[in-house]
Amino acid sequence: MTRAILTDIEGTTSSISFVKDVLFPYARRALPGFVRAHGNEPPVRKWLDAVAAENGGMCRDEMIVEVLQGWIDQDRKHTALKALQGMIWAAGYDSADFTAHIYPDAAPALREWHDAGMPLYVYSSGSVPAQRLFFGHSDAGDLTALFNGWFDTEVGGKREAGSYRRIAESTDIPAGEIMFLSDVVEELDAAREAGFDTVLVDRLSDYPQPRTGDAANGHRRVESFADISVGS
Repeated sequence: MTRAILTDIEGTTSSISFVKDVLFPYARRALPGFVRAHGNEPPVRKWLDAVAAENGGMCRDEMIVEVLQGWIDQDRKHTALKALQGMIWAAGYDSADFTAHIYPDAAPALREWHDAGMPLYVYSSGSVPAQRLFFGHSDAGDLTALFNGWFDTEVGGKREAGSYRRIAESTDIPAGEIMFLSDVVEELDAAREAGFDTVLVDRLSDYPQPRTGDAANGHRRVESFADISVGS
């Protein structure tokens, strides 16, 4: 029996290209000006100092910005970078520079599950504030009210079984009754190790070569949220 759904964002509810081609370049361009304008504010300084300490105690913000931009280019899943990106994206959403892409099949399914009383949670490498912004400014409107909780890498890495155990503990729902949706097989492997039910969302627009057979590593595979059966 599925009692809750935990979903990834990039490649699952939303296209990889939106993140790679819109959000990342926007943050990269805006970083220098954002740090100049807000670098002394405690919520920003906290993360800048964390990056500085991790890189030998560099003392110039310009150097920290260069490190962060390099991490964006590498698609590094670093908590400090994700937090700062989230702050920058907030300005972009508020000024309507863009809205967040949602696959046409995802929003109706999320609404249907929510209306049926199914608790919904998000687990993404993007920070929780960035997740809220994403779903709050989506192509399908504000979807934040559909979700019961949000998790990012502060709970642990997405390819670590312990992260999913902590999520299950936080929701107070047995791991075996939570369905995790993701496009990344290694994340699904970790969730399965923690006892979760798993579904590989294999969107052909993001993955032109279907991942069937051994490539799915035993995970149930769908190409659309419309193909996901929730229930006993």
